[in-house]
Amino acid sequence: MNHVVSAVFDNREEAGRAVTELRSAGIPEEAISLVGHPDDENEIHDDEDGASKGSVAGAVAGGGVAGALLGVGALAIPGVGPLVAAGAIAASAVPAAAAIGAAAGATGGAIFRMLSDHEVEGRDAEYYEEHISRGATFVSVDTRLAEGTAESAQIILERCGGHSASNPRVTAG
Repeated sequence: MNHVVSAVFDNREEAGRAVTELRSAGIPEEAISLVGHPDDENEIHDDEDGASKGSVAGAVAGGGVAGALLGVGALAIPGVGPLVAAGAIAASAVPAAAAIGAAAGATGGAIFRMLSDHEVEGRDAEYYEEHISRGATFVSVDTRLAEGTAESAQIILERCGGHSASNPRVTAG
């Protein structure tokens, strides 16, 4: 059984609003994870790989939302560039990215593997990898840490603009 409810957001404002609503709905911070690109304008390089941990609060979800989440990690993935992770995924993402980066980064698949290790289903992980590589922000809820919240978390993610392989964003056209 999948224990992760997730979506990807095309902009940080939508992701930040989703995290705020998740927290307001009583979902504990330790159940929420974020992955996205750092904010170049406000970046403070305080890590040896040049990625910024200091800007994570404003960079991933905007408005300081990510700074309130537990755990922050800076990742450097070849072919994708710097990423930041916050919350439940951060603890496993940093060592996994380091191990995966050399092997998979050059050929792609590093984000997919990191998300798969976080129990994101394969089709969604591929979809998210494509969107994160283009600047989107990933948000997830680990329902083992927030029992009984899967349906409400999914509704919040979608209402705030989140999309996935099973619920893609429809563009007018």
